[in-house]
Amino acid sequence: MSTSIVLSGFADETTADKQAVQQFAALAAAGLSHYSIRFIDVGNGIKNAMDLTKAELKTVVSLQKDFGLSVATVGSPIGKVKLLDVEDGTKNRYVPFAKYLAKDVKHACDLANTLGTKLLRGFSFYHPVGTQPEEHLPQVVDQLGAIADECASAGLVFGLEVEANLVGQSGKILATLHRKIKNSALVLIFDGANLVCQGMSPDQVFDEYLAMKPGLGWVHIKDYRHDSAAGRLQHIDEASLKNFVPADIGDTGHEAILRDLAKDLPSIDKRMRKLGAPGVVFDLEPHVKGGGQFGGFSGPDGFGVALRGLCKVLDYVGIDYHLTDFDDILARRG
Repeated sequence: MSTSIVLSGFADETTADKQAVQQFAALAAAGLSHYSIRFIDVGNGIKNAMDLTKAELKTVVSLQKDFGLSVATVGSPIGKVKLLDVEDGTKNRYVPFAKYLAKDVKHACDLANTLGTKLLRGFSFYHPVGTQPEEHLPQVVDQLGAIADECASAGLVFGLEVEANLVGQSGKILATLHRKIKNSALVLIFDGANLVCQGMSPDQVFDEYLAMKPGLGWVHIKDYRHDSAAGRLQHIDEASLKNFVPADIGDTGHEAILRDLAKDLPSIDKRMRKLGAPGVVFDLEPHVKGGGQFGGFSGPDGFGVALRGLCKVLDYVGIDYHLTDFDDILARRG
C-alpha cells in the first residue's frame, strides 16, 4: 500500500470575515481533519494567530475539537521581515535579529505548542530590492540556523517556504540554505505557484522542485497561470497577483511533480513522523479569489473547487489521501 499524505488547508481561505466557526465548518464540510491557522476571528476581530490572547487560543483549541479538526501547521509570518535596515521602497519592517529571535520566534514556538502542532511555517527574509539574494547567504544561514535551533529546542520543525522577493525565492537557493544549515529541524516547503508567478516555465519549476526534494518537509498546493511570456521577473508586486487557479489547471505542472514525489513519499513520511509530524502534509492554499503578501481568499466555494482539483491530480498520479467518512463520524460520536 502506498503512503497516504495528510490533507490540510489554510482555514482563513474559506471565509472573508475569518470567523472561527465559519472557517472550521467549511473545512469539516469539505472533509478535512487538519488545517493550518493564519488569520482568525474568535470574537474580537480578525487577528493573525501570532496576536491571539491566551483566552482566544483556548477558544480555538475548544472549537477545533468540536469540529473534529487538528492543526497541521502554524502559517506564521516568521522571516517576512527585512534582512537589513535599509530603505528600498518597500513597506517591509525591520527588526533587529536578536530581538526578533527572543520575542517573535519564541512566541511562534509557544503558539505552535499550545495549538498542538509540530510544524511552524516561515520564510527567508527580504533582501534589499536591487540586490541579488546570493549576496546575503551567509547572514541568512546564520539567522535561519538560529531559528531552527530555537524550534528544535521547543520540539518543533521549521518549514522554509519558497516565495518571491525573499532570499529563498527559488528552490535552488533554498536547497543551498538547507545544506549549509544542516539542522534536521529545518525542512523545505514547495509551492509551485510561488515559482510560476515569478515567470518560470513548468520545466523550470520542475527543476526547482528537484533541487528542493532532498530537504522537502511538506507541500503548499496552489497554482498560477502566466500573464504573458515575460520571462523571469526580478521583483514581484504581490498585491497585483490575480491569476491563481486550482492545481489541475495551472502552469506549475503538478501532475509531473506529484508523480515524481510519490516515489519518495515513504522516506519523507518516515523522516517527518520521526520529527513528530502526522506525516507529509499537503496544505491547500488556493488563493483562487485573490492573494497577496500575507494571505489569500478563496471562499467556501473556491476552496471546494480547489480541493476537488487537487484530489483529481492525486487520484491520477496514485497518491493516497483521506477525507472524512462515516467511520470517522461514528468514532467521534462514541
